[in-house]
Amino acid sequence: MGFLEFIFGAKKRQVEEYVSNGAVILDVRTQREWDNGHIENSVHIPLNELNNRVAEVKALNKPVIACCESGVRSAKAAKFLKLNNINAINGGGWVSVKNKL
Repeated sequence: MGFLEFIFGAKKRQVEEYVSNGAVILDVRTQREWDNGHIENSVHIPLNELNNRVAEVKALNKPVIACCESGVRSAKAAKFLKLNNINAINGGGWVSVKNKL
């Protein structure tokens, strides 16, 4: 097993574990990005709205897998959610997350 396979395999296992525990996919991309494609049944809250809508995420009462286009915004979202006592991970890019489901 190579280093990259080890790293990306760990991410896949983490996403699979969260999904098996009933996690919600939280897409933090813009509305335009969302409209161009998204994961079915995912929740859409753009990153710039997350601060004002964190109560909506808490109300889901489920672990969260944050995703965006490349993983940068979802990393920020996951960090913010954790600071607000929400069990969250950065899933990375939404297409990558979709392929792990």
